[in-house]
Order: sequence, then structure tokens, then C-alpha cells
Amino acid sequence: MDKEISQAVIRRMPRYYRYLGELLDAGVDRISSNELSSRMKVTASQIRQDLNNFGGFGQQGYGYNVKYLYDEIGKILGLDHQHNIIVVGAGNLGQALANYVKFEKRGFMITGLFDVNPALKGVSVRGIEVRMMEELPEFVQENRVDIAALTMPKEQAEAVAKQLVELGIDAIWNFAHLDLELPEHVVVENVHLSDSLMQLSYNIVKKENDTEKK
Repeated sequence: MDKEISQAVIRRMPRYYRYLGELLDAGVDRISSNELSSRMKVTASQIRQDLNNFGGFGQQGYGYNVKYLYDEIGKILGLDHQHNIIVVGAGNLGQALANYVKFEKRGFMITGLFDVNPALKGVSVRGIEVRMMEELPEFVQENRVDIAALTMPKEQAEAVAKQLVELGIDAIWNFAHLDLELPEHVVVENVHLSDSLMQLSYNIVKKENDTEKK
């Protein structure tokens, strides 16, 4: 796949995957782009354009084979092989991530938890013991780590992210409220929970204002 795919298309692919999974669970074998459109609130032409970036997968007048499309999108998203994740920051959010069993169903295996707080040393979260940060280099050397999740205060996140990159980890799932400045080869996915809440707040206020105008 040589062509550059826009981030907007990539952001929609997990949604397609999720909806197709629900269709599979419901026993649906085949679906048209129009039917998928009504479920996802994305135009049928947009769905066809998105999927054509990766080869199309459908037949004119025949629609999409749900299982085949589900499997192919899974491959596009890299879900056909396992990703090992360590969580750096074993507070409430870090432990919540470690406890979220659905990650494993998608091939994301949390294999290590790290923190600086001595009170957390040896605490077990779903069978994973919290280790101290000084153990991190040895752990990364002895275990394959594909992704590091940062769930720590932003004051510490930059230094820890740079340490992770130096240890050879080049994919960061960043929950710290900070835009990391890392080398270009490092893939960073920022998750700003407060940004999402603020967007929700805006939409609540907008809805209230629209209602008052009526």
C-alpha cells in the first residue's frame, strides 16, 4: 500500500470495524454501502471512497461480505497480530487500562506496569505486578514492547517518553496532557480526555441555545 491515506479516513476505519463486528454478532452475512451508511451516519459514497483506498472489497449490486470486510479491515489496522503494551504510570488511569479486558480481544496485550511510587511496588493488577521505573530498561531489553502508554502527570511525561524512545520503543499512546516533542520516526497517539469533555460541553451548550431559540 504505497498511497498516502488521510488521517480522516484512518480515523473512520475503527468505526467500520466496530460496526461490522456488531453485524457479524447479529448474524448478518452481507451488507450494501447504503445499509452501512444508515447505520454509521456516513454517506454511502464516503464509505465507498474510504474502502477504495485499500482496494474496494465490494461488488456492484452485491454489496460487501461482512466477515471478509471485517477481517480485511482488521488486517489494515494491524489487528491480525499481537501488540505488547507497557503502561507507565500505575495510578487510577493506568490500572483502569490494565483492567480493560477488551484490549486483549483486539490483540493488545498489556505486559508491564511501571511507576515511581514505592507504595505500588508489587501491587498486582489483573495478574500484572507493578514494577519500579528503574526496572524499565531491563524489562524492555528482555521483552518485546511495541507500545508504551503514558498515564502520568505531564511534568514527568516528556522525560519518560524520551527514555522510552532511547530504549527502542517507537510507539507512544500518550494520555499525559502534553504534546510530546519526539523524533519523527516515533508514532504518537494523543488521548486528551479533557478535550473530549470540553467538546461534549460545547455541544450541550449549543443544544441548549438552539432549544431556546425555537
